[in-house]
Amino acid sequence: MTEPAHDEAHGGSLGERLNWLRAAVLGANDGIVSTAGLVVGVAGATDDRAALLTAGLAGLLAGSMSMAAGEYVSVSTQRDSEKAALAVERRELREQPEAELEELTELLEGRGLSREVAREAAEQLTARDALKAHARVELGIDPERLTNPWHAAWASFLAFTAGALLPLLAIVLPPSTARVPVTVASVLAALALTGWSSARLGAAAPGRAVLRNVGGGALAMGVTYAVGSLLGAAGV
Repeated sequence: MTEPAHDEAHGGSLGERLNWLRAAVLGANDGIVSTAGLVVGVAGATDDRAALLTAGLAGLLAGSMSMAAGEYVSVSTQRDSEKAALAVERRELREQPEAELEELTELLEGRGLSREVAREAAEQLTARDALKAHARVELGIDPERLTNPWHAAWASFLAFTAGALLPLLAIVLPPSTARVPVTVASVLAALALTGWSSARLGAAAPGRAVLRNVGGGALAMGVTYAVGSLLGAAGV
């Protein structure tokens, strides 16, 4: 008999890697859809390569910077909240250590340990590193691995840029008669891949995720192409 895999032993690091991978996939997906909608819309109005390249680059840079800034602000807020919670816990440990020891005991007891075992574990954890023990058990925070806003911002920037490059290159490299078909085909294929990847990372059925992704991307490109064609026909 083969022994079962024990992913639980590495649950924290595994969960963190999966979160980063999921964020990267979703960031790339946003880059694909938003840039594809933009360049296909412009292609509906004009077949000028310079105009398409300008629009695509503007969308890529604006989108990637926006994603990075938003992620930086969001994660910075989370990090500030984590630091504030740790500061409160640090003060409580200094001012009322016995009450905090009892609280940790009750938390461990609530996780299924007997009163005696929970008390002994709480005492040992407190003796080793009281703040870390309370941060992990009570707050769900690892004080040595707080969220990093710069890492999140760069990850979002790079993921969005990688996704946006596909429709940008697909719209400017082929001859004018093939630009839209090539872009649509490549974008839908990429969306099918990102939909499948996000579903697998989330342990969900990939079929619906792929359909949602492809359907949303096709709708976005269809609407923007129609609007661009109408504006181009009107001479705007």
